[in-house]
Amino acid sequence: MSTVVLSINAGSSSLKTTLYAYGDEKELKSLAKAEVSNINSQPAQLKYTSKDKQDKSDVDDVKDHKAAFGRILHAFLEDASIEEVKSKDDIRYACHRVVQGGDYHEDQLITKETFEKIEALEDLAPLHNASAVSLMQACFENLPSVTNVACFDSAFHHTMPRHVKAYMIDQKIAGEKGLRKYGFHGLSYSYITRAVAAHLRKPQEDINFIALHLGSGASGCAIRKGKSIDTTMGLTPVSGLPGGSRSGDIDPALIFHYTSDASKLSPSSTKDLHISTAEEVLNKQSGWKAVTGTSNFAEIARENAPESHQLALDIFVDRIVGFVGNYYVKLGGEVDAIVFAGGIGERSTMLRKRVIEHVACLGFTVDDKKNEQLDMGNDRVAEIGVHGNKKTLVCATDEDYEMAYNTMMHPK
Repeated sequence: MSTVVLSINAGSSSLKTTLYAYGDEKELKSLAKAEVSNINSQPAQLKYTSKDKQDKSDVDDVKDHKAAFGRILHAFLEDASIEEVKSKDDIRYACHRVVQGGDYHEDQLITKETFEKIEALEDLAPLHNASAVSLMQACFENLPSVTNVACFDSAFHHTMPRHVKAYMIDQKIAGEKGLRKYGFHGLSYSYITRAVAAHLRKPQEDINFIALHLGSGASGCAIRKGKSIDTTMGLTPVSGLPGGSRSGDIDPALIFHYTSDASKLSPSSTKDLHISTAEEVLNKQSGWKAVTGTSNFAEIARENAPESHQLALDIFVDRIVGFVGNYYVKLGGEVDAIVFAGGIGERSTMLRKRVIEHVACLGFTVDDKKNEQLDMGNDRVAEIGVHGNKKTLVCATDEDYEMAYNTMMHPK
């Protein structure tokens, strides 16, 4: 008898879900995937994939995350090829990706108490936690018999030393308001750590490496003995590396010169969700979209791209290289690998080559043929360069799998 687990990954304007079965063989099997995009800009689009079915269509009636969840749930239930799910009651667990987990160090069963705590954390992440909270409510309403589990993107980084987490501000105020570095993409880094350890044939507690989760949201992480010791994102995901529409690190005073309305409420604010103009600008009106006019990185990282695209690529590479050097020193030079992951890290041949060329002085190399002809196949990790005991790797990270895996390995 299989246990069915639904992984729910809510973005600010998207919803990604994967349905898994965990059977007697103690392995997770993907049954189906469904994604709704453009939730905030009509028409929304539904992409659905299972063993016997593939579909992509506009869904005009989907205008929020709750409606998107209802449409996805309907798609799963009407798919006759999913033998493990004939009714809502066949789904045992729902795992929710929550970006900001505050002081939670591990997954939590969602009870009235934990739900209220997660809801309160919206103050720290108004652009990120709200959609996760709305999906929890949708699950309570649509799947009343399901056990809901919150999986926190910040939890992996709780091992960072205190001096890394702390900002140089009044510590009393910082403590009262929870103002410190939290770090994100933790579900991805957790998956990457297990996958890299298996590839290197070492226990997790014996590996040191620098991981780069590069996508429209981008970050890096220094991992010593399988644990995070530093990461580029901080109080919010906007700090550190620039992204598709995020600024990354800037002089904090810049925003006040950029707009005189920085502290005013943005048009995205509601009576329940307060977002300042500054947050809106730094999260949604910056990054390579602001420099180039496109958030499609494939258009930016190509030969003979316009000067604006070259500038955006140069900035991105420069910031990545800066953090790699920083983390190499923090790891005392004892680095087993640099690992590229995320949509851009896994797909951009040019970006990987540019980054490794810049850090060649640290002993890392890239094999042009392996880099250009990368084919992950069924492997989670591929090797594209090796020099002595230092490797350059690409990892096909999977946050949905990590949520389901952790839920089944540590049932609530």
